[in-house]
Amino acid sequence: MDYGILIATESHSWKLVQRAEQLGFTRAWFFDTHLLNAEVFVAMGAAAMVTSKIRLGTGVLIPTNRIAPVAASALASLNALAPGRIDFGISTGFTGRRTMGVGPVKLADMKEYIRVVQSLLRGETLEWDFEGKRRKIRFLNPEIGAINIKDPIPLYVSAFGPKARQLTAELGANWLGAGAGVEALKDMRRAWSAAGVDPASRIAVCGVNGCVLKEGEPVDSPRVKSQVGPSITMMLHNMIEAEEFGDITGRGVPPPLQGAFERYKKIYAGYQPADARYLSNHRGHLMFLRPEEQDLLNADAIKMFSMTGSKAELRERLRGLAAAGYDHCTIGVRHGHPEMVEEWADVIAGV
Repeated sequence: MDYGILIATESHSWKLVQRAEQLGFTRAWFFDTHLLNAEVFVAMGAAAMVTSKIRLGTGVLIPTNRIAPVAASALASLNALAPGRIDFGISTGFTGRRTMGVGPVKLADMKEYIRVVQSLLRGETLEWDFEGKRRKIRFLNPEIGAINIKDPIPLYVSAFGPKARQLTAELGANWLGAGAGVEALKDMRRAWSAAGVDPASRIAVCGVNGCVLKEGEPVDSPRVKSQVGPSITMMLHNMIEAEEFGDITGRGVPPPLQGAFERYKKIYAGYQPADARYLSNHRGHLMFLRPEEQDLLNADAIKMFSMTGSKAELRERLRGLAAAGYDHCTIGVRHGHPEMVEEWADVIAGV
């Protein structure tokens, strides 16, 4: 199993990616959340210019953020800057769409979007629906070198539920499992096999939200909370809007977060404007804890919903992920905590 980083995209993310490459990380994944973060392709382009080995991927691109030909052009442009180092990660959208007050894209629409992007990247002439009419499109002069469609750009689909995993298998795509566990990996492998795809030929990616504890540091210290808390409170952000937009986890409120969820309901009810509470609900989402969120997390929740522990404990857990069959593990590096790259590199060196 190799290791990468997942980052909330900033214009200067290239600095973090450059250091990650120096430390031996093999991939860097960038958020595509335009109202929270910097434009993903700008940041990836800057990172491409200062690196030579690390792979750069959209983690994950959301179909409605840009039309398919624009996404294909952006990927092919990056591929000219970093030939053969670009990965096309995609999902139906959570954060990037919730910040605008809308739910996820339909799986069928994402499938069509992927078809258009991949067909263009293969240099094909294809038909697509645009402004109410079926039209033919293709890259008109890829031979001049402005873009690169010669080197392949692998597809990765973020899939939480069984239907999404079936689509991932149908497309022959690699899988972004985020925080999925061993059972989800088994299900993904079954889906690949049922679709006639050899699971060994595809990459299964797990994601880690965690913190490397210092000697004697309590698991609920302010430092730990700042590093792992944003990914845990994300579950509260999701559940508070589940009735309107759906539950991305499909499991409701986990028991260890029941108390926090009840307290968050009261906080959420005070957000203004009342017809757009999602604006406050997602501020800092997956990046930092807002002041009103600081007391929502306890040690039990942190232990259950993050990979937090000593170096020895974390190394053992990473070995377990590798033994389960994951091919790649991506470490979430929290906004404002670039030191996490160094801390996790030290852990990984001992695995």
